[in-house]
Amino acid sequence: MTLLVVVICLAVIFDFINGFHDAANSIATVVSTKVLSPLAAVIWAAAFNFLAYFLVKDHKVANTIAKTVHENFITLDVILAGLVAAITWNLITWWFGIPSSSSHTLIGGFAGAGMTNAMFLHQNAFDAINAGPIIKIVAFIFLAPIIGSIIGFAINIAILHICKNARPSKTEKWFKRLQLVSSGALSFAHGGNDAQKVMGIIYVALLAYYPSMKGAPMPEWIPLTCYSAIALGTMSGGWKIVKTMGTKITKVTPLEGVSAETAGAVTLFITEQFGIPVSTTHTLTGSIIGVGLTKRVSAVRWGVTINLIWAWIITIPISALIAGIVFFAIKSLAI
Repeated sequence: MTLLVVVICLAVIFDFINGFHDAANSIATVVSTKVLSPLAAVIWAAAFNFLAYFLVKDHKVANTIAKTVHENFITLDVILAGLVAAITWNLITWWFGIPSSSSHTLIGGFAGAGMTNAMFLHQNAFDAINAGPIIKIVAFIFLAPIIGSIIGFAINIAILHICKNARPSKTEKWFKRLQLVSSGALSFAHGGNDAQKVMGIIYVALLAYYPSMKGAPMPEWIPLTCYSAIALGTMSGGWKIVKTMGTKITKVTPLEGVSAETAGAVTLFITEQFGIPVSTTHTLTGSIIGVGLTKRVSAVRWGVTINLIWAWIITIPISALIAGIVFFAIKSLAI
């Protein structure tokens, strides 16, 4: 029982860290355009993070996460190692201001620990992972930002066409108001998508300890706890990543902020309906790039963007490696 409590506590801590690590996704553009102060922005984002608890009741993303590792290889030690790895990589990337994916570090850690467990059991490491969800997740490392970029580009072009004869001062005032709506929608989508990932992990931990729970509905305290943790984490902010997302990729105006945030929210809503655990970070980055491209190709700082892509690519394997080392250490200490 003690180990189960430790695992659940670590999962909630990870959800909190996910909130402050990914707060930049929801508030970067609204802060960089000076629509809201940083404090007001995080409170606004946190409120919409938690609002998802009342409206998102179909936990498809949580189910996908839960199926990442085959149940024969899931133990509390595996989940513990995966969470330690995910928390470690999240804190490292937050410290250096790298907007990596909390989703992918959690998935990488869980999968890496499961694969290491398979090797301890003298089985093929790849037998531990469920290829379907993993392929889908890896594919959307690249597809999510592309989809966000295309939608962001299209929305921005449409808005520019509609407002081409409007006075700049009037449109800026309106788009500052609209950015409150678009950032709220993005925060809602972020909460609904990211909180589910930890919900899936906690539910798997309960099944590992209480196998008789298999097939039972998820206890209501799990989503309530996860949405609360991610909202509180968002309120604590993540200013280093805000700077990268809000200013370093491309300069963003209120109009462009509305386009990028709306594109990010739409992409997350779509993928959530299909149970695909995509990265909010990747999605919004792609949306900001798409908006920047409506001005000119050189408006996007491609050097920064390429560095971000490398961070995305290495997140899953590094998290898996860290989880493998942690799992090995746990087993060695137990022996």
